[in-house]
Amino acid sequence: MSNNTAPPPPRLPYAWIVTALTALVLLAAAGVRTAPQVLIKPLEAEFGWSRPEISFAVAISILWFGLGGPLAGKLVERFGLRRTMTVGLALVALGLALLVNLHTLWQLHLLWGLAVGIGTGMLANVLGAVVAQRWFQTHRGLIVGLMGAASAAGQLIFLPSMIALTAASGWRGAVGTAAAVAAALILPTLLLMREWPQQVGQRALGADDPAGPARAAPPAEDQRHTSLAEAARTRDFWLLAGSFFVCGYTTNGLIGTHLLPHTLEHGFTGEVAGGAIALMGAMNIVGTLASGWLSDRFDNRWLLAAYYSFRAVSIAALPFVADFSGLLIFAVVYGLDWIATVPPTINLTAQRFGRASVGWLYGWIFFAHMVGAAVAAYLGGVLRAALGDYSVAFFSAAALGFVAAGFSASLPARRQLAPAQD
Repeated sequence: MSNNTAPPPPRLPYAWIVTALTALVLLAAAGVRTAPQVLIKPLEAEFGWSRPEISFAVAISILWFGLGGPLAGKLVERFGLRRTMTVGLALVALGLALLVNLHTLWQLHLLWGLAVGIGTGMLANVLGAVVAQRWFQTHRGLIVGLMGAASAAGQLIFLPSMIALTAASGWRGAVGTAAAVAAALILPTLLLMREWPQQVGQRALGADDPAGPARAAPPAEDQRHTSLAEAARTRDFWLLAGSFFVCGYTTNGLIGTHLLPHTLEHGFTGEVAGGAIALMGAMNIVGTLASGWLSDRFDNRWLLAAYYSFRAVSIAALPFVADFSGLLIFAVVYGLDWIATVPPTINLTAQRFGRASVGWLYGWIFFAHMVGAAVAAYLGGVLRAALGDYSVAFFSAAALGFVAAGFSASLPARRQLAPAQD
């Protein structure tokens, strides 16, 4: 008698569930990070605080956001993705909820600067890097690009929403809504997040012989580990960290904090400026996904050099943007390059130091990114107060962009470590 039993339907690779959940959390965290653009002018109006005072609080938050990167890498190694993401979401939700009752500047420093800073840092693209390395054997650059696109989508969705909520119910209503979003993501994270494909009886997506039995441990080639002390003795580490310092200076710190106030002070309405920034976020999705695809196929060093040069040119043109069409052109050109640097930077970190080291070492490279962002966030406010506009700040970012391009091009072509003293 023949057996006509149909084969069981193929199981959905759990990697996609982990990827979707991580991308959603990254989206929400990136959306929360857009808040300073919306809050600067309302806080000035309500409390009479100066631009440098508010910018300093933003800089504190960015610095702690950066420290959240290596913290997340270490926590993931010790406690796992699920617990790390849960704690990060809880910190963000609590910090934002308490921020609704803000009355003094020190509360802004503590709640936005410390609680939200560390919480969002634990939910940044370090998590995306770890998920890509653990759950995917191929197309890792594309997955990192997808995670970057999720962060860009957070900007695209949250910023116009927060502008509209602020106009309708004040900045406290906008902050309270963001707190609710972060809190709502805690339960699905607890229920669905997993650490390794082997926990659900599957392989990393794209692994050889997918029909074979799942391995009980991560592949040996993914376990090469480099300590921070060893990495810090190499030129490669400092070139990557130095270029990422500039990346932070030219994105989260300057443009991410001061672009909206700059456009409002040059005659654009909040709706027009918010629409342009949302367009920048949409272009960011396209650019980051394209960068992930390119980083799987081309020399990542030259991709980075091109991205930083491209960004430098666009920022240098920003002080001369005086009409709506110019603002849209800037949004498109700059937006394509906003997070495009992330996939090749993560790939280079993994190639040179081992995939098992990505969470920890990329966390510290990401910290350099946020140190640059903190410097730019504060310096931008100081220069605006001293000189009356942001032109000098934008020109400084353009100059540093070309420096970062030089750093990237100076990385050696070989995969092995390059000693710092060479």
